[in-house]
Amino acid sequence: MAGAKAFTKMGSVKTGDDGGMNYLNSLPRRLVTVYLPLAVFVFVLLFPFYWMAITAVKPNQELTDYKNFSPFWVVEPTLDHIKYLLFDTSYPGWLWNTVIISVVATVLSLAASVFAAYAIERLRFQGARQVGLGIFMAYLVPPSILFIPLAVMVFNLGLYDTKFALILTYPTFLIPFCTWLLMGYFRSIPYELEECALIDGATRWQILTKIVLPLSVPGLISAFIFCFTLCWNEFIYALTFIQSSENKTVPVGVLTELVRSDVYEWGSLMAGALIGSLPVVILYSFFVEHYVSSMTGAVKE
Repeated sequence: MAGAKAFTKMGSVKTGDDGGMNYLNSLPRRLVTVYLPLAVFVFVLLFPFYWMAITAVKPNQELTDYKNFSPFWVVEPTLDHIKYLLFDTSYPGWLWNTVIISVVATVLSLAASVFAAYAIERLRFQGARQVGLGIFMAYLVPPSILFIPLAVMVFNLGLYDTKFALILTYPTFLIPFCTWLLMGYFRSIPYELEECALIDGATRWQILTKIVLPLSVPGLISAFIFCFTLCWNEFIYALTFIQSSENKTVPVGVLTELVRSDVYEWGSLMAGALIGSLPVVILYSFFVEHYVSSMTGAVKE
């Protein structure tokens, strides 16, 4: 009888566990708990892109005449704003400058961060934790404070109004971030792998290049995406250190060249913002699995 009661109790618990998600079988509850929040999230996420897209193809009369035209729809689409942006401004050059600066600065920062994060997390030297904490604190310093002393250095080195001014200053906030991110990822890799490699006679360089880095590909991709995004959208340094139109990046060029006093080229502005956001969107879409993997954990023991 005791066994039967225990079996009945276990069966009731199991039934209760199985029934915990049964509320999703009801359509009204699915609408409230799943579909409605998802719809709100998708709307908030995609509406800015929709607004930029319709504004980029709206004629000027539709942009200002809200009495006769709806602000949420296009009656007679046109490509004049995009044509003006691509052929009558320096936007292609701004886009190319942004790509070069973002890629080079990200690669340099990622390379330096790999060595720093590996040394702090895997070499176990005295004061490693304090060094890691110091790097994290350096990441918390706002770029709006750093650009003043950096401006003096840029002027003294003769780098003002060149791409190197941004390539060499962006790592000041990229390296602390990358190092902090990779420290957490390297920490999740089992130490036994390195110990076995050391017993077999492997050097630290071989361990880094043949064991740690191949296991850290999701973390490296995530750090690259984050740093590339920060470089792509950076505004303060690009505005301060670049003056000539041909050397500007997309965020600065769109704002300074397409806004003349109180005249806003809204169609070209939205077209520039939309085209400028596409590379980052494409980058995230291709590597979203690696990005999620790096955020949820690394190699399990």
